[in-house]
Amino acid sequence: MARSKSPTLTDAELRLMRVLWRRGPSTVAEVTDALKGDDKVAYSTVQTTMRILEEKGYLTHHKEGRAFVYSAQVGAGQARQSALRYVLDRFFNNSPELLLMNVIESEEIDLENAEQIRDLLRASGLDEEVSS
Repeated sequence: MARSKSPTLTDAELRLMRVLWRRGPSTVAEVTDALKGDDKVAYSTVQTTMRILEEKGYLTHHKEGRAFVYSAQVGAGQARQSALRYVLDRFFNNSPELLLMNVIESEEIDLENAEQIRDLLRASGLDEEVSS
């Protein structure tokens, strides 16, 4: 049975997107070369994955000479937001509160991070709603 396409980025897709976010527009060969420091990835695998990313709307391409040059259509921040929405919907019944409580209860948060969270709540005005 074939797996359904992931609405978010798979690990392999994320590795390729990170290359494109870092390098900017790139050919399949350039992305393959950039991944050589990681596990060895075949040119054809990179090519197929980039086509899938284009079908998902993450990439677009144009032709330069004989090569296709791929460009990211979705930034890293947008990809994070999409993944977060997916996790919220799938595991937390669209409840940011439930997600945040789960993170706080299951992760060790140091004082600096706790202060950053408090500052974000203050800046958004949410801390006033909570303390009222």
